[in-house]
Amino acid sequence: MTAATAQRAADLDEGAKRRAFAVSIAVAVLTILDLSKVNVALPSIDRALGAGPTELQIIVAGYALAFGLALVPGGRLGDVLSRRTMFLVGLTVFTVFSLLCALAPSAGLLLAARFLQGIGAGLQMPQVLGIAQELYQGESRARAFGAYGASVGVGTALGPTIGGALILLGGEQDGWRAIFWMNVPLGALLLVLAMRVLPREPKRDHRESLDPLGVGLLGTTVVAFMLPFVLTTGQPGDSPWRWLFLLAAAALLAAFVAWERRYRESGRTPAVDVQLFRRRSYRNGILVATAWFAAGPATFLLNTLFLQEGLGLAPVFAGMVTIPFAIASAASSYTAGRLVSRYGRALVVVGLVVALVGFAATLTAAVLSPPAWAPWLMAAALLIAGAGGGSVVSPNQTLTLSEVPVAKGGVAASVGQVGQRVGTAIGVAGASAVFFSLLNADLGGARLADYHLAVLGGGGLAFLILLAALGFALADLVARRRDPDPAVAR
Repeated sequence: MTAATAQRAADLDEGAKRRAFAVSIAVAVLTILDLSKVNVALPSIDRALGAGPTELQIIVAGYALAFGLALVPGGRLGDVLSRRTMFLVGLTVFTVFSLLCALAPSAGLLLAARFLQGIGAGLQMPQVLGIAQELYQGESRARAFGAYGASVGVGTALGPTIGGALILLGGEQDGWRAIFWMNVPLGALLLVLAMRVLPREPKRDHRESLDPLGVGLLGTTVVAFMLPFVLTTGQPGDSPWRWLFLLAAAALLAAFVAWERRYRESGRTPAVDVQLFRRRSYRNGILVATAWFAAGPATFLLNTLFLQEGLGLAPVFAGMVTIPFAIASAASSYTAGRLVSRYGRALVVVGLVVALVGFAATLTAAVLSPPAWAPWLMAAALLIAGAGGGSVVSPNQTLTLSEVPVAKGGVAASVGQVGQRVGTAIGVAGASAVFFSLLNADLGGARLADYHLAVLGGGGLAFLILLAALGFALADLVARRRDPDPAVAR
C-alpha cells in the first residue's frame, strides 16, 4: 500500500468506509446475479427466440467468457489509473448492454449484447476487491471478504429464484426480458450512489506502463482456452477442430509468461507479476476457487433444467429450490470470515467436504426420489451444500490475497476472478454438454428417465470437479502444516 493510499483510508470515517463498501458489494452482486438468474430463463428464451442448445449455452457461458476476458485489463487499469473511474465505467457498460439484452429481437443480438454486458461486469469487478483492500486491513479485511463471500454466495444461489419470479411477473413469452430489465434501474441507481460515496483517489504516477502487449496476450490466452468449451454442446454438429484452440492457448500462455518476465527484468511493472504465483497461498487459492466456481454454477444450471423441463415446475418454483443454499451459504460465509484467521485452510477443507455431501445428496434426490418429493429433498440437500459452500468462498478469498501487496491488489484479485470465470465457463459448458448429449432430444421432447440420466451425467462431472477442489485444498493444508506461511500459519 502506498503512503497516499494508506493515509486516504485512514482519513475516512467508519461510516464512509461502510457506505463505499456497501455500494461496491451491491454492484458485485448485481453482476454476479447474471451468472445464475439467466439459467432459469433458458427454456423461455428457447421458445421465444428459437435458440438451440448452442445459443442457449453461449448465452450463459459467453457472459462468463466476456467477464473473464475483461478482468485483467480492468484490474490493471484500476491499479494504474483509478479504481473509482474503472468501477463507474464498468457499471455503465453493464447497465447499457443490459438494456440492449432486454430489447433484443433475436438470439444473435441477444448473444452480442450479452457478451458486451459481460465486458462491463469484468471491468468493474476487480475494483470491488481492490477497494476493499484499500479500505480495510487485518481482521477488518477478513470480515470484509467474509461479507463479500456471503453476498456473492447469496447472489449466485438466489439468481434462479429471482429469475423465476420475474418470468412469472412478465409472462411465459416475454418474462425473460424482465430479467435484464431489472438491471437497468438498479444499475442507474447504483451508478449515482457510487459517484457520491466512492472515495476519490490521489493522483497517480501515470508514467507507469499499462503493459498493453501483456494484457493482450493474457486476454487472447483466456479466450483461446475457454472457446472450445463454450462451443461444446454435446450435439452432433460440434466440430472436433475446436480443441485446437487449446494448443493455441498453451502457446499464447508461454508467450505471455516469457513477455512478463522480460518486461519485469527491464525495470517496468508487468500487467501480471508472475512472481505472485510463487506465493503458495495465492497459487493454491486460485486453483480452489477455479474448481469451486466450475462446479457450483454448473450444478445450479442442471438443477434448473431438470426441475423445469424434467419435472414441469414453473420457473419461479424451480428457482426457489436454491433458497436454502443461499440462506445457509450467507450464514456460514459470514461466520467463516471471522474464523479464517484462526483455522486457515482447514476451514476451507471442511467446507468442501460438507458441500460434497450436499451436492451428492442433491443428485441422489433428483434421480431416486418420487417426482413429487424431488424438489423438496433437493432443497434440503442444497441446505447442506450451502452450509459447506459458505466456508469455502470467503475464507479462500482471504487466504488467496493474504500475502499480496495492496498496490497489486486489483490485478491480483482480477487474476483470481479470471480463474473463477474460466471455471464457470468450462464447468457450465462441460456439464451442459454432457446433459444435452445424454438427453439426446430437444428440451421439451424427452422422458423423465432421460432427464434422470442427463442430470446424473452432468452433475457427476460437476461433482468430480468439486473433488478436484478438495484435492487442491488438502494439498495446500498439508504443505502449510509442514512449512507454515508467515502470514497465515494454518
